[in-house]
Amino acid sequence: MVEPCGWRKRILADLVSGVAPLTLAFDPDGLLLDEEMLEAIRGRGFELLTFEDPAAFRLAHELRSRQRGTSKDVDGDGAELLLRFDHDDLAATPYDLLRAGRPLRFGLSELFPGLSHAVLAALDTADLDAVDRARRRRKSKALGENATKDFVLQYVFGIQANDIRSPADLLHVLLRRHCRDRRMPRLLDERVVEVLRRGETFASWPLEPVVPNREAFFAFLQERWPGFLDSAGEDDGPAHQEAAAKRSLSIGEPTQLPFDHPDVRPYVVSLFLEGKLAPVPHAPRTVRHGGWISVGIRSDSDAGRLRRFKMLWAHIEDAFPAASARHPDWLAFSWRWAHLSHLWWATQASARRESSERIDRLRARLDEAFGTWVEERYAGLHNQPPDPPAMVHHLPRYLARRLEDAPGRKIALVVVDGLALDQWLVLRDVLASQRPALGFRSNAVFAWVPTITSVSRQAIFAGRPPFYFEASIHTTEKEASLWSRFWAEHGLSEREVAYLKGRDDSRIGELQQRISEPLLRVLGLVVNKVDDIMHGMELGTSGMHNQVRQWAEEGYPAALVDTLLDSGFDVFLTSDHGNIEATGFGRPSEGALVSTRGKRARLYTDTALRDRVLEQFPEAVAWPGPGLPDDCHTLLAPGRTAFAPTGDRTVSHGGVSLEELVVPFIEIERQRR
Repeated sequence: MVEPCGWRKRILADLVSGVAPLTLAFDPDGLLLDEEMLEAIRGRGFELLTFEDPAAFRLAHELRSRQRGTSKDVDGDGAELLLRFDHDDLAATPYDLLRAGRPLRFGLSELFPGLSHAVLAALDTADLDAVDRARRRRKSKALGENATKDFVLQYVFGIQANDIRSPADLLHVLLRRHCRDRRMPRLLDERVVEVLRRGETFASWPLEPVVPNREAFFAFLQERWPGFLDSAGEDDGPAHQEAAAKRSLSIGEPTQLPFDHPDVRPYVVSLFLEGKLAPVPHAPRTVRHGGWISVGIRSDSDAGRLRRFKMLWAHIEDAFPAASARHPDWLAFSWRWAHLSHLWWATQASARRESSERIDRLRARLDEAFGTWVEERYAGLHNQPPDPPAMVHHLPRYLARRLEDAPGRKIALVVVDGLALDQWLVLRDVLASQRPALGFRSNAVFAWVPTITSVSRQAIFAGRPPFYFEASIHTTEKEASLWSRFWAEHGLSEREVAYLKGRDDSRIGELQQRISEPLLRVLGLVVNKVDDIMHGMELGTSGMHNQVRQWAEEGYPAALVDTLLDSGFDVFLTSDHGNIEATGFGRPSEGALVSTRGKRARLYTDTALRDRVLEQFPEAVAWPGPGLPDDCHTLLAPGRTAFAPTGDRTVSHGGVSLEELVVPFIEIERQRR
């Protein structure tokens, strides 16, 4: 672990173990939830627990004490407890904790004097590093709110709004920001728009949607790409002019963009390769701009798909997250990998043969890099704030905040059991073709390990880590009650919350009847079809893609989305885990000793049972189990192998591959025209 420096070092100087039986951290700005900070806190012998309410704390502390074989005293044994509060109001803190603990306060105002607290509080903690470096280097005087915004825009995001003078300048800034999928606070977006609106250059531009909104910006580019292809053609005659005249734009100005500008072109190529822009039909012979432009021209041939695959492949080889990457870096990379897989499996097997060894080497590199990152950083992810969500159990709290922002809103969370990111892309393509008016806000989150339904899907409906539902860790029968309990804690009555399972068209009528109830505000819906496909799959990942596409083309997903949107619900789609194609390396014979016997994960009630199997399969991985109940001990199949007869090919889940562990979180809406 690299020793933290800068603002983190100043905080860690106060975190000294052994000083008091309990350390209370008043952290209103969420500084302790920074990924590097969490790693450093663990390295100093502390276990961080965020105080939500007295009942939840008592339960979590009791479970923690049992896991460590301690009494229920507040101090415990092993790692010292660092109890975090998201406020700094001592009067709102239970007296017994104040009496037992050593209180510490950490805040942005103390760490960054002279800068606007409101601006800094809106940033991700990772962005504070650049603020810290720039502040120490410049040693500037105190800045007001607008001056702090300009300071942060320049030194954190590399944006000097006053220097944006041409369409190419603005496109370059927006592409750099949105291609990196980097979150920028709303108040900074508003500042950029405010500065740009002072002049006439961008008077007709739709700045309010395209500056802050990634999907709106990509849709803006997508609409104008066909017109660019027309203008790039050798034949700019009546046929192209007629096609351009028939082409409608949802926002009329500007109609042309400088896609071929040297500062713009590399980003445009990346967007097409990563599937964020869709190639369009066009006659390649009419284009005079050289080879780069072909990436935005649709080709449904195997040769065309393989060519795009190789271009994306080269792009990805240079884009692996660094060893010090934060979780958003891996979430962004997971989409690139999903698009690569989508292209690969859409290509005929005969065309894939020449590249099969190379893709195997790339997968091995991915597994090693991601596996190392998971070992070092995964344990701290459950402590991340829920907005934006990092893990599946954050989703209900994220949705609860959406509900609070608009009291009349209704929300549906559709959990497609077992849907991997690359399979979501298959489903999305079919939905987009069947319902062209649909728009998709695409994000991703981490599942729980082991990536099995009873652990990760229950975490979704509980809105909490798995150790909170110890009694049902091997079943999904308690999901409905966990879902109701979560929303009851957020002020909703039993009649305002529903939980349903659906498999096919026969359940649409039941769904329509349930969601027509006037008081209903929140729906949790499980769709098992993809998981059913997976457990019966004998043709590997290629077969998974084909079966998911066939299921989607039969119309149930589109009908489901229609039903929910027509009933006024905001629709969100996610999954509890993905899946991979794996090869058997032997199957343990434990009899009744194993609690859950998956092909990628085996769960045991104590370590002795697990270790007995580990002796027979020493290459397997004894998962340390952060966030799991104390009687849930996990053995994972290594790499892309499975607890199955040697040499058998299977599609399964339970492990820690990128494809199993990162799942889609999609908001589906009808676009306004």
